[in-house]
Amino acid sequence: MEKCNKNWFSDWFNTSYYHQLYRDRDENEATFFIKNLIGHLNPTSNSKILDVACGKGRHSLIINQLGYDVTGIDLSENSITEATKMADENLHFAVHDMREAFRTEAFDYVFNLFTSFGYFNDQSDNQKVLDAVAKNLKSKGYFVLDFLNSVKVVNELIPYEEKEIEGILFKITKTFEDNVIHKKIEFNDHNRDYSFTEQVTAFSKKELEQLFAQSQLEITHSFGNYKLDTFNRDTSDRLIIIAQKI
Repeated sequence: MEKCNKNWFSDWFNTSYYHQLYRDRDENEATFFIKNLIGHLNPTSNSKILDVACGKGRHSLIINQLGYDVTGIDLSENSITEATKMADENLHFAVHDMREAFRTEAFDYVFNLFTSFGYFNDQSDNQKVLDAVAKNLKSKGYFVLDFLNSVKVVNELIPYEEKEIEGILFKITKTFEDNVIHKKIEFNDHNRDYSFTEQVTAFSKKELEQLFAQSQLEITHSFGNYKLDTFNRDTSDRLIIIAQKI
C-alpha cells in the first residue's frame, strides 16, 4: 500500500485522486461567496489580490472575472500547472510555500479560502503562515480567512463513509484527537492500494484571534457562512475572518 503522511498536503494535493474526490465542489456557492465578499470589502479597481493555497485557481479566476488583478500561489506543482492554463495579464499563478512571504508589501488583500489553514503539525508553522500573510500585505491591507467552524465540525463528525466516484471506492475515516481533525482516505485503483491523510487543527475563534494578534493582524469582522451572516459558534457552518494589517 502506498502511504503518504509526513507532508500529507504536498503529497495528497498533488495527486489526481484529490481532485477526483472533491470534483463536486459547488462552483455556484464559490461564486456566491466571492461576490458577497468583494461586495463587503469593496476593493478599488487597481487593487492587487493574493490567493494563498489557491489549488487549481477556481477562486482566483472568479475574483479576476470581477475585474481584479489576482495572483494565486500553491505548493502543488500539478495544481499550478492546471491553473496556469487560465493565466492572463491580470491573472497569475506560482508554486510557493505559504509559510514564506511571496512579495513583501505587494498586495492590498490576501485571501486564504476553503479551509486552507491549520495544516501543519508544528504550530509554529501555522503562525509562519500568518506572519507571511502580514508581510505580503501593504500597510492597512486586509486578510480574509475562510475556515471551518471547529465546534460544529467536531460535534457533527461522521466517523466513516464511502464514496464511489468514477469507479473508485473512497473509504473515508474521520477522527478527532489532540485538537486535530484527521481524515484518512483509502482506496484501490488498478489493483494498487492507496492511503492518504488530511488533517487540520481545530482552531477556535479565540485561538485564531490570538494567532492573528501575534502577526499584527487586527480582526475587524467575523461571519458564519457565505451569506456573511453573524458567526455563531454552535450553529455556523463556517468561520470567516477579516483582519487588517496594523
